[in-house]
Parts: sequence; C-alpha cells; structure tokens
Amino acid sequence: MGVVSEARTRLLNTATRIFYAEGIHSVGIDRIVAEAQVTRATLYRHFASKEDLILAYLAQADQGIRGRVAAAQASSPSSYDQVRAVARTITDGIQSPGFRGCAFLNAAAEYSDPAHPIHQAVLAHRQWFLTTVTDLLAQSSETTAEAAGRHFVMLRDGAM
Repeated sequence: MGVVSEARTRLLNTATRIFYAEGIHSVGIDRIVAEAQVTRATLYRHFASKEDLILAYLAQADQGIRGRVAAAQASSPSSYDQVRAVARTITDGIQSPGFRGCAFLNAAAEYSDPAHPIHQAVLAHRQWFLTTVTDLLAQSSETTAEAAGRHFVMLRDGAM
C-alpha cells in the first residue's frame, strides 16, 4: 500500500500545484500524469475521473484552511483575538510566494453551474467559512454578527 499511497500523494500534490498556478480547465490529465511520473492506469486507480481529482484537490485545500482556522481559534481564549488571528491567516496567505487567489473562488469561476459537484464543493467550503466567522463574531458579542460575518467574507474575497 505504501507505493500506491505515495503515487496518490504525488498525483494530488502535482494536480494541486498545477491547478492552483494555472487553472483547472487548462490542465490536462496527460500533463498531471507526466509530472507526477505515474501511468494513466495509476491515476484512474486512485481517481475515477479528472473531476474526482479536482474534488480531492479542493478537499485538501479545505482541510488546510480548516486547520489554519482551528489553530487561529485555539491561539487565544478571546473571540476578538481569534477573529484577528483568522484575519492574520488570510493576510499571511495573500503574502505567501506564489499566491494566486483563493482556490475556491478560482474553481467557482471555472465551474459556474451551481449544480456541478465542483461548484457544490466550493459552496460547502464557503458556507463553512461564513458560519465559522459569524459564530466567532457572535461570541465576541457582535450584535450584528450575521452582517459582520458577510462583510468579513466579502473583504476576504476582495483581498483574494
């Protein structure tokens, strides 16, 4: 299983790097297979389709963001400081080398049909983020937490 797991990891890391840097539609399976140094059969053993690979890419991005937000929340007992820490994670991401916007906003731009599974994955992530930020703002006794949460996400999206 170690070799299979290594190949899957290599495929996903390669797809993540290229999808994020160049866009999803512009990248073909042949390129991912070549750069990951695996066969097409290996790709399809791990991912039934390019769509499955894209969904795994977004799931990995979602997990990374959830982890950073959880760490920000754990950084202080103060909900005010937690909101600031979440904002810092966003700022750090924007300032990181190779930053090319939000993976989810980029995917939504390429998959605009709200019924498409990739767009659905984007919406699920965005709803989680909005709910998380709104809950943090509500804990800080922000009386207009719902509106403030939407504004926070809007500012994040604009910055991205």
